[in-house]
Amino acid sequence: MGPAARLAALLAVLALQAGDLAGVATRGDTFSALTSVARALAPERRLLGLLRRYLRGEEARLRDLTRFYDKVLSLHEDSATPVSNPLLAFTLIKRLQSDWKNVVHSLEASENIRALKDGYEKVEQDLPAFEDLEGAARALMRLQDVYMLSVKGLARGVFQRVTGCAVTDLYSPRRLFSLTGDDCFQVGKVAYDMGDYYHAIPWLEEAVSLFRGSYGEWKTEDEASLEDALDHLAFAYFQVGNISCALSLSREFLLYSPDNKRMARNVLKYEKLLAESPNQAVAEAVIQRPNVPHLQTRDTYEELCQTLGSQPTHYQIPSLYCSYETSSSPYLLLQPVRKEVIHLEPYVVLYHDFVSDTEAQKIRGLAEPWLQRSVVASGEKQLPVEYRISKSAWLKDTVDPVLVTLDHRIASLTGLDVQPPYAEYLQVVNYGIGGHYEPHFDHATSPTSPLYRMNSGNRVATFMIYNAALFWWNLHRSGEGDGDTLHAGCPVLVGDKWVANKWIHEYGQEFRRPCSSSPED
Repeated sequence: MGPAARLAALLAVLALQAGDLAGVATRGDTFSALTSVARALAPERRLLGLLRRYLRGEEARLRDLTRFYDKVLSLHEDSATPVSNPLLAFTLIKRLQSDWKNVVHSLEASENIRALKDGYEKVEQDLPAFEDLEGAARALMRLQDVYMLSVKGLARGVFQRVTGCAVTDLYSPRRLFSLTGDDCFQVGKVAYDMGDYYHAIPWLEEAVSLFRGSYGEWKTEDEASLEDALDHLAFAYFQVGNISCALSLSREFLLYSPDNKRMARNVLKYEKLLAESPNQAVAEAVIQRPNVPHLQTRDTYEELCQTLGSQPTHYQIPSLYCSYETSSSPYLLLQPVRKEVIHLEPYVVLYHDFVSDTEAQKIRGLAEPWLQRSVVASGEKQLPVEYRISKSAWLKDTVDPVLVTLDHRIASLTGLDVQPPYAEYLQVVNYGIGGHYEPHFDHATSPTSPLYRMNSGNRVATFMIYNAALFWWNLHRSGEGDGDTLHAGCPVLVGDKWVANKWIHEYGQEFRRPCSSSPED
């Protein structure tokens, strides 16, 4: 077995091992949880190993080709008439009839690339799908919107909020990682394909700028080019009514690809439009951000997200207080929980350090193998939606003693029955790139909601844990939903976000939280 064949065999073995990767996220859902994104590193490490071996094989082959080149070149340089020597004449004929054919159609080259392709095909099923690329691109746009981030800054690797002339650094990574022209093009194209030119234009502008700066330096991994970016950007400007920019970009496109008949027709069309309406040449198009139909409180929601967790002080309000809470429970007498009442209507309580770091790590470890794309109630069904991007897992208390302890602690603090069917299993959620949950209610607002299939009534209360824990009532004592419990999860700007929540239902709580006919209770 020759070196090339041995290399191919080794790559095939490695590829088979890579194909056995366990626990890789479902294709199309990788972007929705950061733990899934982290697991995607493993297939790429396998691909790096395959590529390293391919490069070593190619380097050896190229060294041999260089030797052949140098040998033939020296024959041309050393003798003005090499064919006068019959030996040289023979080797010339042999080279042209045989040697060059072997070089051009080198089996070793095809074996090297075939092994690499085979290896890639073995791990391909474990790689993110195109839906993941789309989801990640939309996540960047979401961060851009909610935190008012500069696209130019993001392309350079910095996270800066730009409001008028003010520039605020929201996050300073230890190592700057800038985007390429192809990266920016892919984000812009996702928006472009959705007809969202508000987001497409700034990303395509960055793509054009970066491609211009590196024009002529083709990178193997790139899918797009300067011509692609100019083409899409020109049409995006045309769609929003900026004919002048569309014309300028189309003319620039023809400088690089003068034979493109479609673009030539576009130039003629834009020139005609400007001739018919000269005012369009100086009119500056105002591009409106796409409206989000289901989100009526977008401005308030985004303003709250932009506070980055800061809270107003309420120390002057006597009814808001801190205490060590035992709830008259023997379970809490020896280790009271630090309680802070942070709001009265609706009643919201914060329990500090509700779970330890060890407990939190244990719960995350239990949930991670079961994480699936989060869904919301839609009519009588539960569906994944764009306004909730995360993955969730449901954990029964029988899975591990730490969950039994957690249930006891919640029951002791709230005085409620947290065992099924009077409460749901613990839901653990991990948020992905820009993962979020736009303003929503935890309680059902429709009588056809899937929540009622438990036959235990509506969600009367929520207990949400993120090391600290929040507790609030979703329903008035009359059973009506409390409209002031609208809440949200802001997009994750940097890092990892895990939460766990226990949803407690009406039935089983009749003597723990008695009903009332007063709508104010």
